[in-house]
Amino acid sequence: MSDLSRRNVLSLGVALGLVGVAGVAPALASPAGASAAGADPWWVWDDEIDRIMATLLDTGRVPAVNTAMRPWVDNNDPLPSGLPTDLATHLQRANTLPSWADRAKLRLAADFNRRKDTYLFMLYGLGSGIMSTVIPREAKSVYWSAGGADMQDRAAKTFTFGYDLSDLNAFEPSGQFVVTANKTRLVHAAVRHLLPRSPHWSAVADEQNGIPISNGDILVTFHSLGTFVHRKLVEWRVPMTAAEEDAFLHMWQVAIHLLGVRDEFIPQTWAAADAQAAQVLTPILAPSFEGRELAEDLLGLTAQIDLGVTRGFINEFVRYVLSDAIGDWLGLRRDLAAAALVRTGWPAYIAFREGLIPVVPVGFYVFDQFIRALAMLFLNKVSSPTTTLITIPTGNRP
Repeated sequence: MSDLSRRNVLSLGVALGLVGVAGVAPALASPAGASAAGADPWWVWDDEIDRIMATLLDTGRVPAVNTAMRPWVDNNDPLPSGLPTDLATHLQRANTLPSWADRAKLRLAADFNRRKDTYLFMLYGLGSGIMSTVIPREAKSVYWSAGGADMQDRAAKTFTFGYDLSDLNAFEPSGQFVVTANKTRLVHAAVRHLLPRSPHWSAVADEQNGIPISNGDILVTFHSLGTFVHRKLVEWRVPMTAAEEDAFLHMWQVAIHLLGVRDEFIPQTWAAADAQAAQVLTPILAPSFEGRELAEDLLGLTAQIDLGVTRGFINEFVRYVLSDAIGDWLGLRRDLAAAALVRTGWPAYIAFREGLIPVVPVGFYVFDQFIRALAMLFLNKVSSPTTTLITIPTGNRP
């Protein structure tokens, strides 16, 4: 890496809160380093369910599976009847928490999510969601898959995936996240079989062995979500106890385990996660045709709400949480008045909500009402206000 490129990565990493000021660690072949057994997450997919899903797709049985799984929602729901035997066998084993899951930590994480939901929503939605469009592999896979053709529907499903994860009962028997994660794992397996058949995706992809969504790719996505959000909460001085921070990490550890990431690759501390993100996320961020198209689709959804908040406000909040470099990549037009409101009003908004200042700051209600309206925009686009409808695709982008 040249000195100029290294400086650019460092600047971007600092802006995202994912790199310390000391510098950028050299790139690794593996996000977690090679394990003792020499496994590399970039060359690990999800072999068993990949084989099962490939067979179901090739024999035209996926629509029947989707129909059978529709009523399967809560964590304590029995597995649907009528599933192919090999799929049912896989789900019986996978649809449960790992033995190392700590329910006390998961309950603490759920309470933390409830109390910090406003910041989490903005960071996941206008931070992580837009960051995904400058992760080239992720942007290209999303754009050329079936979901990329209807970003409003996909955004709603992505939002409610996070909603399930952040729910107070997410990992309890009455919650839904364990089922949601397993359905998402099936979708990933289907995409791994379908996308290599797309000449459009194949023309722009650089995945190992021509297969998308490796364990390494899922870890990169985790860093754009959990690690990024944690670092921003620290940067914004949102009050958190050490136990709450640990519980928030544990929630994400369980989540990515349920998505099929091998335990040996999962960071065990926030320090390890930060170091991993600095090596495998920040250096790969870059613009792409697909990413710019997706970002415009996602940001354009906000035009459906009108609270006197302009697109300039959205653009400037994205620049605030992600950096001007990413804003420039995505062609986000500047709005200096909105920039001033965001950069002075958002810290004051947090301080007031946390009881650190006694007077309602200017712009408080602009932020508050915008967050509520944006949440309802996405929630109202799904068929149920309480359930994420996840279906296995049978094709790519038309």
